[in-house]
Amino acid sequence: MSGQPRSVPAGVAEALSSQREIVRQLRAGVEQFAGIDRDDLDTGVSPKTVVHRDGKVALYRFDPRIGEDERHPVPVLIVYAVFNRWWMMDIAEDRSLIRGLLDQGLDVYLLDWGHPDRGDRYLQLSDYIDGYVRDAVDVLRDRHGDEPVNMIGVCQGGVTSLCYAALYPHDVRNLITMVTPVDFAQGTEIVAQWGRSADPDVAVDALGMIPGELVSLGFLMRSPFERNLVKYLGMLDVLDDRERLLSFLRMEKWIFDTPDVPGETYRQWMTDCYRGNKLIAGEMHIGGRRVDLHNVTMPVLNIYAERDDLIPPASSRPLGDHVGTDDYTARSFDVGHIGMYVSGRVQRDLPTAVANWLRDR
Repeated sequence: MSGQPRSVPAGVAEALSSQREIVRQLRAGVEQFAGIDRDDLDTGVSPKTVVHRDGKVALYRFDPRIGEDERHPVPVLIVYAVFNRWWMMDIAEDRSLIRGLLDQGLDVYLLDWGHPDRGDRYLQLSDYIDGYVRDAVDVLRDRHGDEPVNMIGVCQGGVTSLCYAALYPHDVRNLITMVTPVDFAQGTEIVAQWGRSADPDVAVDALGMIPGELVSLGFLMRSPFERNLVKYLGMLDVLDDRERLLSFLRMEKWIFDTPDVPGETYRQWMTDCYRGNKLIAGEMHIGGRRVDLHNVTMPVLNIYAERDDLIPPASSRPLGDHVGTDDYTARSFDVGHIGMYVSGRVQRDLPTAVANWLRDR
């Protein structure tokens, strides 16, 4: 009968229902964003003190979370990558590897490279290794009885730590490398292909400093569809959940807080590592001295991510074949590169594994 409402086809009803849900999520998102201020996105959440500073570079000591009698006696120095900001390791109170290490009784220090500018364009890897890292180790030894320190090198900072341990083996009691590339000939990922094929001389000679935006673009382009479209569509699903939305925004903040990289550091990194694969060949030189991984004679714990699309496992695993220690341990986690810092399972298991390994030595 003409006076009765016509039924809506099932497909149209489903589409309308989906649209209503999207509108609801967007409205919830507007309300959530209205209640978020800058302080809510604070990162590097664990209390800390600057114990040494050299220009833009700061050495932090994180406030201990357990009593001195229960604390591990050997301090730990974290050497992070110069290509990213360190606070991914301390991004939120419930997602902090640093807090996990502190809860295990470790005395944690970390080098913050800051944000280099054009005045730093001529800094080389030797300035980081023979300069900043060595100064930090000296500070720790002055504060802790002139004994060797434990060192954790993360990503590109793992290569920095390996070079330091090879050149100054008596300064390092135990070495931990985390998601660290060693064999740069391995991997077909976008970043590896880019590193092996791009000419760093052209970029450095033209720009002086390598812009952080360019570095970020390289990371994003390793899976462009997912990282530039899919994740923002997926953001709809967290708009009505304040904590999940804050986690998403903190991650975005980290991605786009990538510092500029000193040109000469970038040139040597790309030339010696990605294009020359000189680290495992024993042909890399720092400050005129050859880096021989066989001089890494202290215990080594190598931690890598099984689903890492930035530092593939095939690049990290060969480390044990090239160091000179008889005490070598490899440990992997079934996560991606960022999952090594923020995964709930890794947050639970990794600090304990690191602390137990160090206590045994």
